[in-house]
Amino acid sequence: MKTQQGHSSAGSRRTRVMIAATATVVLSGMVLSGCAGQGSGGGDEKSSDGKIVLDFWNGFTGPDGPALQQVVDDFNASQDEVEVKTNIMPWDTLYQKVLTSVAGSNGPDIIAMSASRIPQFADEGMFMPVDDYYDDAENDSEALTTAAVEASMYDGKNYGVPVNYATMMMYYNKDLFTAAGLDPEAPPATWDEFAAMVPKLSTDGNGDGKPDVYAIALADHETVPIFPSLLWGTGGGIVSDDGKTSLLGEPESIEALEYWVGLVKDQKAAPIGLSGADADKLFQTSKAAIEIVGPWMTTGFDEAGLNYGLVKPFAGPASDAVLADVVSMGIPSNASDEVKDAAYKFFAYWNSAEGQITWANGSGFPPTRADVADQITESPYPAIFGAPDVAESARVLMPGVAAGGPILETVFTPALQRALNGEGTVEEIFTKASEEAQAELDK
Repeated sequence: MKTQQGHSSAGSRRTRVMIAATATVVLSGMVLSGCAGQGSGGGDEKSSDGKIVLDFWNGFTGPDGPALQQVVDDFNASQDEVEVKTNIMPWDTLYQKVLTSVAGSNGPDIIAMSASRIPQFADEGMFMPVDDYYDDAENDSEALTTAAVEASMYDGKNYGVPVNYATMMMYYNKDLFTAAGLDPEAPPATWDEFAAMVPKLSTDGNGDGKPDVYAIALADHETVPIFPSLLWGTGGGIVSDDGKTSLLGEPESIEALEYWVGLVKDQKAAPIGLSGADADKLFQTSKAAIEIVGPWMTTGFDEAGLNYGLVKPFAGPASDAVLADVVSMGIPSNASDEVKDAAYKFFAYWNSAEGQITWANGSGFPPTRADVADQITESPYPAIFGAPDVAESARVLMPGVAAGGPILETVFTPALQRALNGEGTVEEIFTKASEEAQAELDK
């Protein structure tokens, strides 16, 4: 999930980014792009007791929001130099505020976004590098998970500090498995095992031709990129590892897309047109037997009283790769040294042993540092999402690719929706999409 590349036409690229973001309000760093690079934010503000005040924008509106706020409150109480004020809002609301803040030069001092988005904005000169944060031994960065740190790298520099590192796991509704005559303790471990279960799990109780319950809640837009990650299962992908070549038209990618488009379109494994929020609701209301999503939904599903299991997602024929996502904190490129130093103090606290114990216990996310794993005693979920076999299979989608955002939002997602709606064959649609993706990479 990234965007543009190159440096020769940054102005025109910025225009395209804003147009694309306006057209598609998603849970995306694109929404946050303009904000992160411009505006002085609240960092030049001082509280009545002389503390420097940092405005921290983020989209943690879900069940993990209170845990984030607790760490911020603990940081504020731990010292008397810096005060962090969270500005937590839905991503679409955040986008509208970002547009205003860019024009009025009053953006945030710290902004959290998917690390996979950061290359786009680093390429536009909107974030400052934070390599000196990692160089300072007092920040104890050696304890951090390497993948979480490297996720915000772009062009040899690091532009972010991790908020969290999360793998996507497969939630399955045991009661729906039992109702379908399936073993509630034997979820599908492979694609083919899942496909064999689809006729039993997608059921049309009233005979109207539309299932009342679906086998899986699989979103195709405004969501964590689960569908794109399925291409790994056959050895395919969206772009090559070096970020230079589109893979959408390759046989391995077409194979995965035909498999999953067929399951959704023809076998009715999932509804067509789900957003991420729709998918969450479908599973939460027992209208879908399976959802692949991150640890932030554990609290919501628990509160809904679901009888669910959590396992590693089903493996493809060529790979058992699991999607991982990192949210990182960045600093606007024009921030003052005072703001930067204050932000670094907060980053260090967030990723300290104390901060990560509070965060993991409250959110269900694995901690960003492994040395506190045995101190996470209030939630079982960090150990599940951070299990060694899951971590070994984890991959971040298109790390360090500045063109990733437009490829996902203006190429992959529209192509996927056309295929799901039967507007052409998968091969026809994605061969053309591959050409469009290559054009984005070549900019």
